[in-house]
Amino acid sequence: MLIEMLAEYGLFFAKIATFVIAIIVIIGAVVSAGHHEESEGRLEIKKLNRQLTQMEDALKEAVLDEFALKQHEKNEKQSAKKKTKEAKKKAKNSKNDAESSGDNQNKGNVYVLDFDGDMKASEVESFRREITAVLTLATANDEVIVRLESPGGLVHAYGLAASQLARIKTAKIPLTICVDKVAASGGYMMACIADKILAAPFAVIGSIGVVASLPNFNKVLKKYDVEYELLTAGEYKRTLTMLGENTEAGRNKFIQDLEETHDLFKEFVSEYRPELDIVAVATGETWYGQRALAKTLIDGISTSDEYIIERAKDASVYEVAFVKKKQWQEKLGLAAEAAVANSVDKLLSKALHHWNNKF
Repeated sequence: MLIEMLAEYGLFFAKIATFVIAIIVIIGAVVSAGHHEESEGRLEIKKLNRQLTQMEDALKEAVLDEFALKQHEKNEKQSAKKKTKEAKKKAKNSKNDAESSGDNQNKGNVYVLDFDGDMKASEVESFRREITAVLTLATANDEVIVRLESPGGLVHAYGLAASQLARIKTAKIPLTICVDKVAASGGYMMACIADKILAAPFAVIGSIGVVASLPNFNKVLKKYDVEYELLTAGEYKRTLTMLGENTEAGRNKFIQDLEETHDLFKEFVSEYRPELDIVAVATGETWYGQRALAKTLIDGISTSDEYIIERAKDASVYEVAFVKKKQWQEKLGLAAEAAVANSVDKLLSKALHHWNNKF
């Protein structure tokens, strides 16, 4: 009897769940159809100076006692008043100097962009919008900082990403690349365009090389008496295949294409970093920060945090990001993905805990 009741309850619950999901899908489809012409996303700008100040103030309030906090605020006001007075005097002198020389320079801003690259350099779509936005306002007195993380990927995809950074150079705006973890292969192709490359001590740099691989199942097909036909027009339309029988001539042509791509890569890096011994570094190897500095692959050792905080002392620093608008289907998928990832993390944590207790 209990089993029958549970079965009926389960069936009823399944029907309700199906009905609710169907309603959600219909509503989502209607909403999506009604908003398909809306903007694909929006540009978000954050002033990092303000965030840093807020963090500093929050820490002071938590750490200092009432008397020390008041004394500190008093000192800060006096210091700020002195700085303002000096800044006005400096601005006045600069204005007079500029007028006498016919040159009028403004205090520069710093724009911070992020690029987290995957195999397809998927972020290039948002990245190009961010760069376009910055170029509408930035001048040679400003600076663009790109926090770059990428192990590389498809040649054409990273070629386009590098071309976006080249737009900044063409506009004669100082460009600094900060690498906290990795800028290898296509990632280094992007980084080498910068006027200055900074990397964390253990960031992975280099991999100036080209790689390609594919499995071949021709022997398996032959074993099961399966014929495969590949028809082409043009001697080298297809050099290597996954299912056909590869020839030595096709293999040699494929290697020749890889070598040509590698030569283009080396020429590109040499153009932007002529001081490099390209023969020594274009071996496909990678180096950690300090070793990369010794080989002049980078210009300094620093995390992005250190450099941005330092720049914030004498310039207004703005973080610029183009945020894509997510459809309800994407949000639902991301929520499900996060839930699964959470569950897996918990299971792994429990397993590791059990393993540590056991051994």
